[in-house]
Order: sequence, then structure tokens, then C-alpha cells
Amino acid sequence: MPDSFVSEKIKKTKPDWYHSIRRYERSHLWKAIWQLVNTFIPYLIVCVLMYLSYREGYSYWIILGLGIVAAGLLVRIFIFFHDCAHQSFFPSRKANTVLGYICGVLTFAPFEEWRKSHGWHHNTFGDLDRRGNGDVWTLTAEEFRTASKPMRFWYRFFRHPLVLLCFGPAYLFIVSYRYPHKGAQRRQKNSVIITNTAMAIIIVVASLTIGFKAYALIQFPVIFFAGVIGVWLFYIQHQFEGAYWSRHDQWDPIKASLHGSSYYKLPKVIQWFTGNIGLHHIHHLRARIPNYNLQRAYDDTKAFLDVEPLTIRKSLTCIQLKLWDEEKQKMVGFKAAYA
Repeated sequence: MPDSFVSEKIKKTKPDWYHSIRRYERSHLWKAIWQLVNTFIPYLIVCVLMYLSYREGYSYWIILGLGIVAAGLLVRIFIFFHDCAHQSFFPSRKANTVLGYICGVLTFAPFEEWRKSHGWHHNTFGDLDRRGNGDVWTLTAEEFRTASKPMRFWYRFFRHPLVLLCFGPAYLFIVSYRYPHKGAQRRQKNSVIITNTAMAIIIVVASLTIGFKAYALIQFPVIFFAGVIGVWLFYIQHQFEGAYWSRHDQWDPIKASLHGSSYYKLPKVIQWFTGNIGLHHIHHLRARIPNYNLQRAYDDTKAFLDVEPLTIRKSLTCIQLKLWDEEKQKMVGFKAAYA
């Protein structure tokens, strides 16, 4: 499994409370089914309302408003996709794979290709010597200072909020996920082909029924808003001032989970739409805990976990953090890199 390396290393250093949350790894069929019902049905209803609003000639602002709601539901569907990648949503491995492919078509993400990249992320997050796959491009302050001018330019360009949170998500989901990446095996390549084929069929059917323009005006804002939300969540889960980074010989998966993964404390409504993914430190401790068990797992162990919550207001300042300062052991901005 993708998380095996982390699991083996944790076994050697696990604290006493680590076993207490293992029982929450158990998947529950009816909890999973209920999540599908309370998410997929509202998602389809909102998409239909967007089309009816378009057909009746209502203001496009109304369609965009409904699109934000649909995007929130699509983010929740992506969390199901994410759980399926960890084989945790359903008790059945086959059911997880089937649902993973279905959710992948809806979210424009090939299941096996994404699963491999995400598995690498779980095995390397917070490891300075194994960056570059399944993470947000991060340089140390020293690397940035000594980099060439073109490299510094591209890093600044990539880290600009408009690129990172607007153009980046659109490129990632619409373009980048359409082809297998370097090192992809046959299984990952096939998942890309299957996902692209299913998406093409949907586009053709939509074009022959409601028209391509209607489909594009409805689908694009939904996938765009969902992408922005998703990339922001992924960014804030590991890019904050007190984050954890270490060289490989000193890398500790427990510390990486508790201090390199944020506890993003969100209002209950937003927490529902984001499938409890704000409890990211718990997720990285035990990746097989399905989203519907994360809150209970946190409540059971919060007395043992000295993790400061990251609020929405505080998280907004994290976009200014660009580099990891190895001397100060914290994320810093570009100006601090030259101080």
C-alpha cells in the first residue's frame, strides 16, 4: 500500500496513544451510503437548477451563485474520491475502486494516477530530501538565495496567489490530469484513458442534448471553484508558519503528521462540505480513517495531541509564506529570505 513506508517507520516510534485511534479505521457501509445520498443527490439537483436558470435566461450571476454551492458539493465528492484512494470509504476494495473512478470522472481526476501521486505525498510530506512529487513546490530560503535568476523568477511566478490559487487549479484539473506523468505504469495510464474517455462521452451527450455552450457555462465554473477550494485546502494543510520540514535522516512521521499537517478548524457547515479534511493531522497519523470517522478520532485523542488550531483568519496570512527557513525552522516570506 502507498502508506506502508510511513506505517513501518511509525511502528518503531509510536507513542502510547497511537493505538487508541486505530479502531476508527474501520469502514462502515451504511455511513458511506448515506454520505453518497446526502451529497450526490443535492449535487445533481443544483446542476439541474443551473441548467434551468440558463435555459430561462436568468442572470448568469444566479448561475454562478448556484455554481459555488455545486462546487462545495464537488469538493465533498473529491473527499470520497480521496478516501477511496486510501481504500477507506467502503469496506470493499472493489467498491472503493469503482466509486473512485466515478468520482474521478466528476472531478476530472484519474483515480489510479492520482492515487499513486497521493501515496507518494503521504510517504514524503515534510521530508526536504524527497520533495517534488504530490506536493506544493517548496524551496528552502538558502536554495532560493543561491538559485539562478530564471529559477527565482519561475518560483515567484508559481507562488503568486493568482497562479497558485486561480490559474494553477484550472490547469491542474483541466490540462495536467489529461495525460499520464513520467514513471506512470500501465494501471495509471489506463485510468487516465478511462477517465478521459468517460469525460468525452459526457461532453458529447451534453452537446447533443442541452448544447455545448450550456454545458461549458455550467461545468466550467463548478470545476473552477471546486479546484480553487481544493488547492487552497491542500496548500494550507502543509504550508503554514509552524509547519514541519526535516532532512530525510531526521524525518519523523509522527512529528510530520502532528506539526507538518495543520488542524484547520472550520465552521461546521464548511467542515461538512470539506469532509472533515481540516483534521488533517489525524488523517496523516492514520490515513485509513474514513472522513466520517475523523471527528470522533480527534475527540478521542485531542487530550494527547498538542496541536494549535489554524483558523480561517490566520490561514489567510499563510499565502505570504513562500520558503522554508532551515535555520529558523519555520516558513517565511521572500523578504525574510534575504534578511
